[in-house]
Amino acid sequence: MTKPLKPADYLKKILTAKVYDVAVESALEPAKNLSRRLHNKVLLKREDQQPVFSFKLRGAYNKMAHLSAEQLKRGVICASAGNHAQGVALSAHKLGSRAVIVMPVTTPQVKIEAVKALGGEVVLHGDSYSDAHEKAVQLEREQHLTFVHPFDDPDVIAGQGTIAMEILRQHQGPLDAVFVAIGGGGLISGVANYIKAVRPEIRVIGVQMNDSDAMARSVAASKRVTLADVGLFSDGTAVKLVGQETFRIARELVDEFMTVDTDAVCAAIKDVFVDTRSIVEPAGALAVAAIKQYVAANKTRGETYVAILCGANMNFDRLRFVAERAEVGEEREALFAVTIPEERGSFRRFCELIGDLPGGPRNVTEFNYRISDASKAHVFVGLTTHGKGESARIAANFGRHGFQSLDLTHDELAKEHIRHMVGGHSSLAQDERLLRFIFPERPGALLKFLSHMRPGWNITLFHYRNQGADYGRILVGLQVPAADSKAFKSFLSTLGYPSVDETDNPVYRLFLQS
Repeated sequence: MTKPLKPADYLKKILTAKVYDVAVESALEPAKNLSRRLHNKVLLKREDQQPVFSFKLRGAYNKMAHLSAEQLKRGVICASAGNHAQGVALSAHKLGSRAVIVMPVTTPQVKIEAVKALGGEVVLHGDSYSDAHEKAVQLEREQHLTFVHPFDDPDVIAGQGTIAMEILRQHQGPLDAVFVAIGGGGLISGVANYIKAVRPEIRVIGVQMNDSDAMARSVAASKRVTLADVGLFSDGTAVKLVGQETFRIARELVDEFMTVDTDAVCAAIKDVFVDTRSIVEPAGALAVAAIKQYVAANKTRGETYVAILCGANMNFDRLRFVAERAEVGEEREALFAVTIPEERGSFRRFCELIGDLPGGPRNVTEFNYRISDASKAHVFVGLTTHGKGESARIAANFGRHGFQSLDLTHDELAKEHIRHMVGGHSSLAQDERLLRFIFPERPGALLKFLSHMRPGWNITLFHYRNQGADYGRILVGLQVPAADSKAFKSFLSTLGYPSVDETDNPVYRLFLQS
């Protein structure tokens, strides 16, 4: 490019962009629950509802619609983590052109299959967008294809800018800030150019993952910075090096940059689901996570914010991880390692303490325990909280009552791995019986279990994790002498909780039985 385009130039390109042959004008919807919680009006720009479940088809089609008939005949190529790929594939199908798509090997399968379904030829290469880009440039030369850049191209930027045009047309009242996810910078470049040309008083705030913040670092350094590595949870924004043009625009026009972490994004995915019953991908939830962070930091009330939900191409099997981390991300769940004396009644005393915590009783979300020491027991406990910052106070309260505890709420090792690994063989677990129970998911269910137990029966293993259902699945190890078999059957009958005896299960014998 010989001369940098000004916002007025981009305004003209945005107003004349050719996107509506493939894109729809997405809705701008209020997030009623989130707005009520934050005491600010939050509007969601539903780009997750585009035909390819992402905004990317806007820029891709606008670029390709400006190509010559000869270029379209030879075909196009792009490098993409997935959403731009689908945009290019759909646009090529619409325009009758061949499309070669180079994708990182880390791309979710749902995106790969979607590109193939649209007629795109998929080439998998490298671990990130930058790796895929190098391969695409090589194939572009070898096969004389036209490269359709996912972000660093004025026509692509203008196509994405039509989102801002729609936002300002759809919302006529006061608007304080628009929050925009940043990968390579194409979306925020288009949005910032339009908003600063038409309504310069509106703040444009860019959002990145804390492990993929190439744009924020580049602007801080006043030059483009290449990241050595990028986090892949938000694969749609996993870019090591931002574009030249997008860097120039973001540096000049973006008011603020924010970073959010994985737990905050998981919590934001849940927030979007609660308000819309739709599930966005991690990149699609970045803006919502940032709004929550912005409100908490600036103590704002009564302002109006727009979050662009930029994509919804989520692999279904990732939902398990998202659901698990969402509660911790919102700090609606606190995790602890608690040491209790290995003596009769201490387990019950600890459970009673949980029910008598300051601020009201808490639901137990997880409980992992395996007998390992004759004098003390270490349990992994999850509890619901009433708000952020409570975990330290709960840990201190445990300590005052004689239960030494370690707050694990912000410990990545504990959240990711240790919670699933509590257990093992124990020489102390003689005469152990292993049972799976279904407990009703209500306060007092565990205390009922403990109250009906004979005092001489010792709990040697306990595993419970709240799964969001109206019942809980519990695994319990109990030391019950053979002479008490009749009494044990009576206990199970009186308790009335469905159970399965797993003592002879070979998995138990392999991993847990001494």
